[in-house]
Amino acid sequence: MNTEDLISRLSQNVPPVPRRTVGWRLGIGLALGGLVSAALVALVLGIRPDLGLAMRGTAFWVKWSYTFSLAIAAVVMVVQLARPDSARLRWAWLLVVPVSLLAILGVAELARTPPGEWLAMWLGHSWMICPWLVLALAMPIFIGLLWSFRRLAPTRLRAAGAAAGLAAGAFAATVYCMHCPEVSAIFVLTWYSLGILLAASLGALLGPRLLRW
Repeated sequence: MNTEDLISRLSQNVPPVPRRTVGWRLGIGLALGGLVSAALVALVLGIRPDLGLAMRGTAFWVKWSYTFSLAIAAVVMVVQLARPDSARLRWAWLLVVPVSLLAILGVAELARTPPGEWLAMWLGHSWMICPWLVLALAMPIFIGLLWSFRRLAPTRLRAAGAAAGLAAGAFAATVYCMHCPEVSAIFVLTWYSLGILLAASLGALLGPRLLRW
């Protein structure tokens, strides 16, 4: 039997996969992991007591918009890499948009602030723990995405792992906003982004081992 005949026989009577299967599968993994991360923030870290007041200001929504837009861009990458035909990432450039916009806001923020206060603005009160908390909160979401990938067919395993870690880190940072009182754009750009990059790096490291099928 030649290869073409074998492929033809294997492909007979194979039911078509619904078009939204990938999206639903990834959505379930994200939702389950996100619920666990949100529960950890509420029960372990605690919701910031002035959250209602903070949500009336611009700084909170700038921070939230940054992390959430990164998460959406990363999910687009995850959806592409969950398929075996992901030759190239067509929408990876979307990640540059929120980073660039927040960088512009950060520079404008520094321009309005006396140079003697720049270091305090950059470090805030939690720079030493912020990236690690984001990474820790990303783990339930990353596990949820790994569960989603088990029924999918990624072929670029390292890239898929990195994208899953990036999405998990960005969603974790979005959840972390409910606890973190830091408002400086330069703080968010540095330390939130570092936590997200740590999650992406971990995903890239583990992807070839955990996503093999």
